Amino acid sequence: MMSYTHKNTGKSTAELTITVPVEDYQKNLLAAAGRLSERAAIKGFRPGKAPYNIVKQQLGEIKILEEAMQSIVESSFFKAVSEEKLSTIGMPQISLQKFAPGNELIFTAAVALLPTLQLPALESIKIEPKGVEVGEAELQEVLGNLSKMQGKETAKAGVATTSDKVAIKMDMFIDAVPVEGGQAPNHQVYLNEPHYIPGLAEQLVGLKKDDAKEFSLKFPKEHYQKHLAGRDVDFKIQVNDVFDLSYPAIDDAFAKALGQESLEKLSGLLKANLMVEATKKEDQRQEAAILEQLIEKSEFSELPEVLIDSEKRKMFYELKHDLERQGIQLEDYLKNLKKTEKEIFTDFAEQAEKRAKAALISRRVALDNTILVTPEELNKEKEAIRAAYPDNPQVEENLARPEVLDTLATTIQNRKVLQWLKEQIVSK
Repeated sequence: MMSYTHKNTGKSTAELTITVPVEDYQKNLLAAAGRLSERAAIKGFRPGKAPYNIVKQQLGEIKILEEAMQSIVESSFFKAVSEEKLSTIGMPQISLQKFAPGNELIFTAAVALLPTLQLPALESIKIEPKGVEVGEAELQEVLGNLSKMQGKETAKAGVATTSDKVAIKMDMFIDAVPVEGGQAPNHQVYLNEPHYIPGLAEQLVGLKKDDAKEFSLKFPKEHYQKHLAGRDVDFKIQVNDVFDLSYPAIDDAFAKALGQESLEKLSGLLKANLMVEATKKEDQRQEAAILEQLIEKSEFSELPEVLIDSEKRKMFYELKHDLERQGIQLEDYLKNLKKTEKEIFTDFAEQAEKRAKAALISRRVALDNTILVTPEELNKEKEAIRAAYPDNPQVEENLARPEVLDTLATTIQNRKVLQWLKEQIVSK
């Protein structure tokens, strides 16, 4: 049977040393072997149908244990915390002490305990709502963008004007040294739109196909590419092609091509969508302002480093996930910033502390005002996840894990807390 020891380590932290005997985690090994057999080709068996002993023989017992490790650690940690009635927050720091097939598993978990917190009177928090409006300018901008999406490009022999697009071969240099990532064989520049390299579009106006040109541009000090910010950069370009751009008129025919009855109906739909987006942004502004004032006016005991480090790891994961969605490798991003992962973590410190305090405030408000998550709300969240990942076989397994359900419940509770705070604080 699983056993553990518990000791306080100061600064609102504790350490659990947990021992899990083989018989307690056998079911995790069986589940892990099933997952492995789905991903690996086991001769003579359909995916996921190979017996445990066959998977063990072909892939090795250590591979199965590694696959099962996360579920073993999470379930046993959650059980120990529940039995000790510890009010933990954030993710634990796990260190494996004993890890070998056929042996008991021993690991330590450093956990952050809930610090003490004194909230201010809500009457001291002042947030004035801002009116949400969608004007004609915003509507015309969206219609213009839709028209551009339906535009046609025609190669031309004449010089480029401010209404054209130019495709160029581009090479960038600083002090005669090529800029890392500053070479592009067929870079597309719309001359009627602001470019991420200020001044580049202006340098291309008046050029025609096969023209070459050299010039220098100074990058703004606040430019997002830190190794270029504030620097004088030399350019060598050659024009590959110049394209005349033509766009459809914004009229009823344009609206019908987009599946709407008329321009009036299309405009109404776009205005409604813009109003939803503007309302969402105003809600987010109010929520951020409420949390900012609550953090500033609340009194906290010392926050444990484990808690702040946990938020840093979450922020790092979010950064990595966002980069992957944009098709950017983390290594390339760090190289571009000339920073290490450790330096990025250091940069996260201030924001991580704010996020940790916001989580503490949300939890305390929920407790003080009995803001609970109903089974119906949790089931609705689970259904949304199932719908988002219909072909992922691990979804059901994850949704059955207590720690995952706890995270979902916390997410729902945070939303309800923010809604409750807005109702109490924001002037009507």
